[in-house]
Amino acid sequence: MAAEGGERVAIVGAGLAGCLLAVLLGRRGIPVTVYERRPDPRVAGAERGRSINLAVSARGLAALEQVGLRDRSLEQALPMHGRMVHPLPGAQNFQPYSADGERAINSISRAELNRSLLDTAESTPGVTLRFSQRVTGVDVEAGALLLEDADPEPADVVLAGDGAYSAVRRSLRLDEDADFLEHGYKELTVPPKDGGFALDPDALHIWPRGTSMMIALPNLDRSFTCTLFWPKEDFAALDTPGKITAHFERHYPDVAGLMPDLTGDYERNPVGSLVTVRCWPWTRCGKGALVALLGDAAHAIVPFFGQGANCAFEDCIEIDRCLTETGGDWARALSLYQERRKANTDAIAEMALDNFVEMRDRVSSPVYRAKQAATHALERRLAGRYVSRYELVSFSTIPYARIPARIRRQNRVLAAAALGSAAALGLGLRALARRR
Repeated sequence: MAAEGGERVAIVGAGLAGCLLAVLLGRRGIPVTVYERRPDPRVAGAERGRSINLAVSARGLAALEQVGLRDRSLEQALPMHGRMVHPLPGAQNFQPYSADGERAINSISRAELNRSLLDTAESTPGVTLRFSQRVTGVDVEAGALLLEDADPEPADVVLAGDGAYSAVRRSLRLDEDADFLEHGYKELTVPPKDGGFALDPDALHIWPRGTSMMIALPNLDRSFTCTLFWPKEDFAALDTPGKITAHFERHYPDVAGLMPDLTGDYERNPVGSLVTVRCWPWTRCGKGALVALLGDAAHAIVPFFGQGANCAFEDCIEIDRCLTETGGDWARALSLYQERRKANTDAIAEMALDNFVEMRDRVSSPVYRAKQAATHALERRLAGRYVSRYELVSFSTIPYARIPARIRRQNRVLAAAALGSAAALGLGLRALARRR
């Protein structure tokens, strides 16, 4: 496809990634139409969509800064400087995210951030938002966007950010794999208590329980959004208010009394699925249209590293960068985009799954806490030379794919240093013994 100029560009999905990409393209002078299946969420009565909080960190903030939304987003966020772990039994303990205790990830409402991005997209010249328009697929040969209950619309470039269950991806029949965790999730609420927070708002709270886990993130209205992760079939076992109350009083005794609408939330809110999506390629070029996937449509990940939105935002920045590097040649730009991003998204998908096990099983262990303390001590002593995996993921923009190799390299150096120290100590002890 020729350099950017007269192409009809469509973005499918007015979620976080779709809106950010629309702003970036609009600022390049590229007219773009965004299609969203839901009504406008900014209008009273519109479907709210997913309400689960986001943990926005360095990668997401860097992307938001590109469109002037970093400061506004931070005004809507609450910083979380670490995890507050609630073991059973035992006292809760705080585990800072960074060695200096100063760095934080930011709890922000998905809905509020989406509204900010929608406002920015709507005010960007060349961007058109079309709500209640369900895209069912793309005909790449005819160059047509297929719509439910409407005639196809012409499109030369289609950028699909329509989520983990992407209709566009399905229509392309790509080589894909969707791995579902046996766990699902259900959202609950801890409301404010006496006008203030019922829990410490400076932390992401975790109740690790082996086969299950609950987390809680603070909101600006002083409530907490709680998410219970549990094997899907177990949710149905709590089928009466009495069973729900008894279960939480037994397994989450320090928070059950802070949830006055526990049974209502539990019975009302659906069980969501947790899926990792891998597919390839992310692009398809036909006679009539060029299509590319981004965000969850290309690489849905589980939420246990808080990187879903951050990773999707990086996709948008990479597409914008590749358009610059290729002089606006869409085919070359999108080919380069998928080549650069695929290894990174595979890496964070694996790290997110590993972090689920860490949060569910390890964080309450004394051995884990001792290891974390030692890691932070090393980071302080070897500033910049030794950095934990968590800090590399959450507080840097180093490509995800480079992080596992860096951690292995750091560990090899430490192991060699430890062996050297042990050998030196052994020689010293033998010398001392000879003197005696």
